[in-house]
Amino acid sequence: MYADISRSTFRPDRHYSAVIAQQGRVQLDADANEQAAIQLRLARTTAHDLIGPDGGPAGAAGFAVGPLTGSRDLDDLTIGGGRYYVDGILCDADRPGPGDAVGDDPDGDGADGGGAAEPEPPATWTYWDQPDGFRDPERPEDRLPGRYPYLMYLKVWERSVTAAEDPELREVALGSAMPDTAARAKVVWQVLPLEGSALGLGEDPDKPAVREAFRTWAETERSGRPRLAARSERPARADEDPCLTAPDARYRGPENQLYRVEVHEGGAAGEATFKWSRENGSVVFPVDGLDGTWVELASLGSDDKLDLNVGDWVEFADTAYTSRGEPLPLLRVEELDLPGRRVRLSGEPDPRVGRRPELRPFLRRWDQKESSARGRKSAAGRFRGGAARVEEGRWLPLEDGVEVYFEAGGGRYRSGDHWIVPARTATGSVEWPVNAARKPLLRPPAGITAHYAPLAWVTGEGTIADLRMVFGPLGVPVPPASEAELAAEARAEAEAKAAEDAETEAARAEAGGGEQSASSGSSGSSGGSGSGTRATARRRRASSASAPGEGSGEEGGEAAAKS
Repeated sequence: MYADISRSTFRPDRHYSAVIAQQGRVQLDADANEQAAIQLRLARTTAHDLIGPDGGPAGAAGFAVGPLTGSRDLDDLTIGGGRYYVDGILCDADRPGPGDAVGDDPDGDGADGGGAAEPEPPATWTYWDQPDGFRDPERPEDRLPGRYPYLMYLKVWERSVTAAEDPELREVALGSAMPDTAARAKVVWQVLPLEGSALGLGEDPDKPAVREAFRTWAETERSGRPRLAARSERPARADEDPCLTAPDARYRGPENQLYRVEVHEGGAAGEATFKWSRENGSVVFPVDGLDGTWVELASLGSDDKLDLNVGDWVEFADTAYTSRGEPLPLLRVEELDLPGRRVRLSGEPDPRVGRRPELRPFLRRWDQKESSARGRKSAAGRFRGGAARVEEGRWLPLEDGVEVYFEAGGGRYRSGDHWIVPARTATGSVEWPVNAARKPLLRPPAGITAHYAPLAWVTGEGTIADLRMVFGPLGVPVPPASEAELAAEARAEAEAKAAEDAETEAARAEAGGGEQSASSGSSGSSGGSGSGTRATARRRRASSASAPGEGSGEEGGEAAAKS
């Protein structure tokens, strides 16, 4: 993320679940950013575990690829609206409507004052006008393949957006002298073609085979990422610096910095180049106009730390260039016109970049210098086009004792891959993970991380097989009981009723027997031979109480006494 942050403290391997603010402490940007990262990872991991690698909600799944009917000069495809998840990341393909504007009404009577009506925008995106695709019809590599079959897939990643690219993020009430406030992270999606020959499929493959072949291709695209380590070393001529903060300091910078080391041109080691910024690449200057090599800027910076100077290397970019992720030559600042807020560059910017104001062109400053890169042992003395060559297996100095190390045989370098290295004056060193022996550890890039999902298999004109996955809602109505369940429930209720009735009868019988025993005891006390008669009466009374159709306990007792 090209943002003016102090550092990034999010470490998934630490398994922190929340950031706890404490009273009386300084609130840091890193704490708030870590909390957002924790919640985002939780949400996306949960979505991935439930949905799988990719899928959309049934009835609202987006990114349906279809043929575009009608006359056209170039082959095109429609991209249906809706939602789709790729590795848990939500992608929204709905095309926003233009809204209703107030018409001209010069007479104030509510009637429209005329004027040409704006054409109705299409309901869905297409391959050529997708919001972050920026496909160029003049470039053959951007056109749809001319041979069938080919696959259409979804590529997803995140990038940062500041007020330089979206002026609505700036709070104008703060005034032009105040810096912008928070930046934003944006999910970028592109629907791109892939020739069928790249998948290595046989004749007439089915959908599962195409999806599996694409998964293998995507894993290859994500694999082989290079690794980097960073450290701080005491510069050889540090004693000549009159502004030392500590005699044993290794990092000699006057301020805390967040270094960003980014691959400029990709390729193998020796071909790839890198650039770096001590401000995480966040020093940007919105462009108001372009005249040859002269660039008119909205501002030349707020102070001498965040301004431009002769000899600085800059990147002339815009929203389309940033989304395409393609490197363009870096340009050097040759002359400054402070009253006119203009700078003259060492060359004219690429004609494909910065000519459309709606794409928000800007200059991004980078801080590498060929003189400082030579360093000790001539580690990084070779420059190409303003960027330093990637040299593996040796420490390369940046500035003020900060050094980086590219792993030997690290793999293929991709433009945009980057690492961030915090440097702190309090410790005179950089913050970088080390092992038990205090040796710096190799780490993969902090970004850019791309995610892929197959959408459609195009086998001919208008013949498209849908490769998307869908899922239904988890909540469903409670199902009605079956006949067997109803019968079992009726039997259980009948058994419970019978048991209750039996308990009632038993209690009633016990109460009646107690009354008869009291009566028999009274009569038996007048004669000594009554005990045998009372025992016989009890037996007959119990027998008559259990026999159906016979009299009550009192009647049975009287009969027994008479006999």
